[in-house]
Amino acid sequence: MYSAAYIMPPPQLGRARKHRNHLKLLERLMLDGVPVKVERARSLAEVFSILRSYPSLGDFLAFQYAIDLNYSDLLQFPESDFVVAGPGALDGISKCFVDLSGLAPSDSIRAIAAVADREFDRLGIEFPTLWGRALQPVDCQNLFCEVDKYARIAHPEFGGASRRKRIKQRFVPNSAPLLQWYPPKWRLDVPDALRADI
Repeated sequence: MYSAAYIMPPPQLGRARKHRNHLKLLERLMLDGVPVKVERARSLAEVFSILRSYPSLGDFLAFQYAIDLNYSDLLQFPESDFVVAGPGALDGISKCFVDLSGLAPSDSIRAIAAVADREFDRLGIEFPTLWGRALQPVDCQNLFCEVDKYARIAHPEFGGASRRKRIKQRFVPNSAPLLQWYPPKWRLDVPDALRADI
């Protein structure tokens, strides 16, 4: 239920332990008919708004859950339509750009996704795609987060928006093959040796 990928603050739903409060939150979501509301949503932004209205589901978690639900066959929204900059992306953006000229962080992420292929060509960079899939705004949001983490170690003098300096976990190499799964609706030609059957 918990991983080191991101922080999951416990909802304040009583004096129960963290996991029990998350179960209470899940119960509330079910009693409120959130699965049906999500299924009837007309956009990824609306799915985000539904999730965001619940305790402890801030911008970052509500966006990640909306994206995760959209990876399923239950939702069919274009990923390019909506993005929210998480805390790491906000730091990464602040480390890459001195001034956004009035653009919201989410707009800057969309702008980067829109010009990425053209800029790779202009600079002569052969950017490895995911079997032909272009970078999506959610990918660029994640890339800014990775820039932040890398820069915390390589360039600690650039504090970013939050001034964080610590990395939650140390990288430990693992040479075991990593099986991969991607949403079937992406229609990627993943080599059989890498494909994880779920």
